[in-house]
Amino acid sequence: MKYGYINKFTAQPGKREELKSILLKAAKALEANSDCIQYLISVINEPDIVLVSEIWTSKQAHDSSLKQAEIRAIIAQAMPLIASVSNIAEHTIEGGKGLS
Repeated sequence: MKYGYINKFTAQPGKREELKSILLKAAKALEANSDCIQYLISVINEPDIVLVSEIWTSKQAHDSSLKQAEIRAIIAQAMPLIASVSNIAEHTIEGGKGLS
């Protein structure tokens, strides 16, 4: 079973595109991490909202990724652009299309 995580980021007013760009850098940085199965950045029809949906091999793998220097630098860059973060869901993924 895989570990999933969904976050809702509310950007500072007018900063969604900048925040989205930084989160896409995180996705690019995670391409080399074999424990990160999926890291998706989405926007919805609310002007300051960015959603991040992640699938990992385990919760420990997710937590470990947050300690990597490159990821920590990206987080530091994003923080001033974030008004709030809501953890929508942590979940155990039982299976489905797209998982090996």
